[in-house]
Amino acid sequence: MDKLIFDEHYTHRLNILGENLPLLTMCLRGIERECLRVTKNGNLVLTPHPKTLGSALTNEFITTDYSESLMEFVTPPCLSASEVLAELNDIHRFVYTKLNNEYLWSSSMPSLLPEEERIPIAEYGNSNIGKFKHVYRKGLALRYGRAMQCIAGIHYNFSLPEQLIQLLYQLDNITTFENKDRSSIYMDMIRNFHRYSWLLIYLFGASPAVNSNFLKKNLDQFKKFDNDTYYLPYATSLRMSKIGYQSSAQSTISPCFDSLNSYIHSIKEALETPYPLYTNIGTHKNNEWVQLNTNILQIENEYYSNIRPKRVPYSGERVLHALNARGVQYVEIRCLDINPFSSLGIDLEQAYFLDAFLLFCALYKSPSLSQDSLNQANNNFHLVAEKGRKPNLELQNGDSSIAMYDWAQELLANIRPLANLLDHANDINKHKEAIYAQQAKIENSFLTPSSKVLTYMFQHNIGFNDFALHQCQQHLNNFSKQVLTDERKQFFESVAQKSLLEQEVLEQQQVMDFNLFMKNYSS
Repeated sequence: MDKLIFDEHYTHRLNILGENLPLLTMCLRGIERECLRVTKNGNLVLTPHPKTLGSALTNEFITTDYSESLMEFVTPPCLSASEVLAELNDIHRFVYTKLNNEYLWSSSMPSLLPEEERIPIAEYGNSNIGKFKHVYRKGLALRYGRAMQCIAGIHYNFSLPEQLIQLLYQLDNITTFENKDRSSIYMDMIRNFHRYSWLLIYLFGASPAVNSNFLKKNLDQFKKFDNDTYYLPYATSLRMSKIGYQSSAQSTISPCFDSLNSYIHSIKEALETPYPLYTNIGTHKNNEWVQLNTNILQIENEYYSNIRPKRVPYSGERVLHALNARGVQYVEIRCLDINPFSSLGIDLEQAYFLDAFLLFCALYKSPSLSQDSLNQANNNFHLVAEKGRKPNLELQNGDSSIAMYDWAQELLANIRPLANLLDHANDINKHKEAIYAQQAKIENSFLTPSSKVLTYMFQHNIGFNDFALHQCQQHLNNFSKQVLTDERKQFFESVAQKSLLEQEVLEQQQVMDFNLFMKNYSS
């Protein structure tokens, strides 16, 4: 078994960082929070995205994801965890002033959903890019069903400062520093994230139960709470389990994370390879577009992954082209459940820990990740998602098995020095406190969010939907006590109005037929 604690390479990097603490104040993080709009009874709201929030196509802070009912809040990149949570809080407060007797759903797993065909697919207007986004989502409906696309989560985006990357290159005796070369640090982070992200699922998974109408099969593996709720007693995140984001087509993708080039090649192949089932469906039905193409992936973002290398593309530029041309800009963490006990779906303690965890993944030795090793990492991840709180649970580490408890302790022991450095750099003690809080969860699984959800349900004898609805009410009460400053309210109002005008301009300037647009895109 590979022991984590005694690693000279990592220790050396920690020592160098200790001599360059200002670099640790320059990391950027951003948050994307998805959430469903629901009625006061917990049913999915079927009305269009509120126009008072601006255009879902062009508003950079408030948009939709899969459905008109599935909102997405996007913060700007921030230099501190407290700043990014403050931005997210302001977005929530503004949105609540525009909702008409609606709640923002408090959980990752959906509320009571109507029949599939009644779940509204997001609309983005009549511009070619708006039609493109809509057709892409019609394709998702065909491929995976609308219900699965209503699962929500927290995406945590994280980037390292250029100066830190250069310093790490110097330590590794790398003399060149080109756009594509710099990506190797992020690929190190991604490989280690795959190895160790099961820890995040244990610590922050918050979806051990689900509405019965979401489950169409495999009911026998679940325990029945009542007629409306099923659960797994030791589950941490059903969202990230085999009942969540799954795809038989995508199971054929074998991404290689050894380098940016190998990753790009893997995704490019999936973008260009037809999938028989999708081919049989075709791209049109009754002369209307129903999916962008018939390949394994319609676009790059369709690939379900716990973490993605990202680069903001230029207008009209493909995601893979941006990555290939200019390298990785940041990573997107996609496996985080919404915390139903937090009004924002994430709290400061979690954000502080995530920063330390991601830095650990970047700095710790990260050898090549073979397909067998990746399969093992994925198996560990799914095991923790479904049984993470089971006493004496064991995971695989290479050729050996190890108690999850022992491995978690080893990981925290390695993350703790980074937390201390982050605290010293920022003149706070929040990262250290976040480590202590996670240590407590490892020693007592009843402190995990997933356990707290089930405990509340059993103590109050209420099913999943009533629990989530109760939390919605608590969150609304919390936000009703907070008032946006006139300046911030005016800011979001102006952004909303500007976005509507921007969409209108796009549609007025439309000159190219959508079929020709798609032909150009595909070529």
